[in-house]
Amino acid sequence: MAARILCIGNRFVGEDDFGPRVYDTLAGMECPADVDIVDGGLAGLNLLRYLEDGRPVIFVDAVSGFAPVGEITVIDGDIVARQAPGKFGHEAGLPFLLHVLPAVIDNPPPRVRLIGCEGGASDDAVLDAARLSLQLALEAQ
Repeated sequence: MAARILCIGNRFVGEDDFGPRVYDTLAGMECPADVDIVDGGLAGLNLLRYLEDGRPVIFVDAVSGFAPVGEITVIDGDIVARQAPGKFGHEAGLPFLLHVLPAVIDNPPPRVRLIGCEGGASDDAVLDAARLSLQLALEAQ
């Protein structure tokens, strides 16, 4: 089953541009045809449509509180979902989306992992994350 890489964040805000920078890097690379690469930007709950078909999903986003600044980390989707605030709001983000996922889709939820970078990311970290996202997507198939 093909995997999907969903890069999310705000390319106009330095602390939140990690996902879009990784997307831009992936767009310039030769990627396997069976791996979907999506610029999820700030789509929020509209990203649910990319999780409905059960394909494994690799999210790429800036994170806070998971690793030393500048470090790339891989976090299981269940751990991200447990970070969800009690109610929906603008700050709810990816944790809220993953928290409500089982309740709003008909199929079993896909395997989800997050590649995150703590704080600002160097160009080398962005390239490393792009390569890692492809590796994880291929392993998930």
